[in-house]
Amino acid sequence: MRAILTSLDKRWRRSETGFAPLRWQTCLFITANIVLLSALLLDSPVGAGMRHISPPVHFFGRMLTDFGDSGWIIVVSAFLFIEGWAGSRLLKSARCRCQAVIVSRIGGYFLVSIALSGLIANLLKRIIGRARPVHFDDWGILGFSPFSSHAAFQSFPSGHATTIGAFFAALMFLFPRYRIIFAVCAIWLAATRVMIGAHYPSDVVAGLALGAWFSFMIAIVYSRYGLLFRTDESGWPAPRLPILRK
Repeated sequence: MRAILTSLDKRWRRSETGFAPLRWQTCLFITANIVLLSALLLDSPVGAGMRHISPPVHFFGRMLTDFGDSGWIIVVSAFLFIEGWAGSRLLKSARCRCQAVIVSRIGGYFLVSIALSGLIANLLKRIIGRARPVHFDDWGILGFSPFSSHAAFQSFPSGHATTIGAFFAALMFLFPRYRIIFAVCAIWLAATRVMIGAHYPSDVVAGLALGAWFSFMIAIVYSRYGLLFRTDESGWPAPRLPILRK
């Protein structure tokens, strides 16, 4: 462990580039306004029309929504991280060991991004305690029971949408050529939480933003250490390996 920490410290000190210009105040302002507009314009109509969702739409949403369950992604990511690490120690071929290191780092990137963003989302939804759309008739869109342990008051932000945002944002940074496809997939899968009546639109928007920003910040840290990403001329993380940029 000490050797790993020493190696990371050397990588950090060796990096001469600065961090990306986040302009977090502007981004936070824009994100907060999008969430607020979603709440003001969409949440009430969605809550009122929840009981009128057609069975085909509900079936479609139910069929896809479990993709946002972080459990399976965390297990697969942990498996890739551990197997890649073991392969980097046990394989005889230098090329195979290098490939195993890449697999391990990719698994670690997904694991950290999804697990930690999911943890933050779950803490926030318990602290905020917003009522889910199924209780719209009783509570409306402004029904809150802070620090509630009941799932009925854990609507904001959406945990599934946070996982989806973190997962597809990580893919966008690893494979930027396909970022539009990943963005469309993220929006569609996150929207299934509204289709099945589990969340309001603003819950989903907030979850997507939280997950995506977390993956972005982890990519910045990785690029500083030279792991998977490099820091480009403007200070933003970009894939290091040609195979990831194709």
